[in-house]
Amino acid sequence: MRRSIIILLATLMAVVLPASSMAATRTAKSSLSGTVTFWNTYSPDEKAALEQKVIPAFEAKYPNIHINNLTLPYDGTFTKLITSIAGGIGPDVVRSDIIWVPQLANINGLEPLDKYSWFPSLRKAVFSGPLRTTFYHGHYYGLPLDTNTRVMFYSKSMFQAAGISRAPATTTEMLADCAKIKALGSGKYCYSEGGFGAWSIMPWVWSFGGNLTNKTFSKATGYLNGKGTLAAVNFLLGMYHKGYLSPNILGGGIGTWDGFGKNYAMILDGPWTVPFLFKNQYPSSDYGISLVPKGPGGSRSVVGGEDIVMLKGSRNKPATAAFMQFMLSKQAQTMMGKVGQMPVLNALAHSSAFPAYYPIFQQQLKTAKPRTPSPEWSKIDDTFTSQLSTVFHGNASVKDALNSAARTVDGLLH
Repeated sequence: MRRSIIILLATLMAVVLPASSMAATRTAKSSLSGTVTFWNTYSPDEKAALEQKVIPAFEAKYPNIHINNLTLPYDGTFTKLITSIAGGIGPDVVRSDIIWVPQLANINGLEPLDKYSWFPSLRKAVFSGPLRTTFYHGHYYGLPLDTNTRVMFYSKSMFQAAGISRAPATTTEMLADCAKIKALGSGKYCYSEGGFGAWSIMPWVWSFGGNLTNKTFSKATGYLNGKGTLAAVNFLLGMYHKGYLSPNILGGGIGTWDGFGKNYAMILDGPWTVPFLFKNQYPSSDYGISLVPKGPGGSRSVVGGEDIVMLKGSRNKPATAAFMQFMLSKQAQTMMGKVGQMPVLNALAHSSAFPAYYPIFQQQLKTAKPRTPSPEWSKIDDTFTSQLSTVFHGNASVKDALNSAARTVDGLLH
């Protein structure tokens, strides 16, 4: 009889406990309410996916929470964000460019996430490389939301006209191909780059074995003006003087995207290029995608992407935390991944739900490197840009310009 009672009690507990657990979960969700204001710089297609799929899915799960979405143009958003933080009127949560995170953390504008109980599981769930972009002075101030890098896009029609059968695997092969493309005639350029910023130039610097700073991001001298960086800049300058590199790198002229396939045979760009540009302007048969040509330092590119961060001044942190966790869910990551936002979850690394061109970017990300995580990054990038500009305008030698840049950046790093 006693055995029967024990079995009966165990059966009842098996039924009651899950029901109680489910009720507790429902209670926790229902206790979250209010408005969460979300700032981001999504493209029109990405904004549509966010507002038509992701946010409705979140609000269905948390019916008492409303997401107030504000999609802004990239240019000017960082300044607007700094102003709003200073005035105490900022949003609750932001899709932040990875280079903004240390700058926002440095002014005490971000909530450290590693103090929350839900953070460790998400930390383990995301790629370690993008996660490092959220770490600053001993704390994690965000979570990676999407990731990307730049790879080589090449025009198959221009390659065919020049007698080139495949994308260059090395910088040496690239120079040989450039000579053939130049022979196509006036206004035809082998390669086009939009400017001198680190986002544009560092894939070449790293591929030639150069760097902006040492590994601890504390010193530029010996790195920014080191052998590899000098070689990379001389490589690009040589292409410019030979007519291989388009003069639009100096500003003006035909834009990188506008001239691709007509004036420019090769460009570096990110995964957003395929759904937002090539799907309308170029048939899939007219372009190819390959890794950055390998130099003495290998095939390297730059880590891009965005992190999701909670502002310290958020007026609804529990609801904001719920939204952040949802944005890192398989459901939300898959929805946004289908419109060009490469997911950051380990579990989705080889998902068949995503476009066929993702693997080349994932391969490049294995050797891609982040830009210097410094609150002075904007000034560092401006210094790098301005000094390279003087070189290409013929106002300074490569060596003198990089020496000057290194001295200035040393001062910004301390």
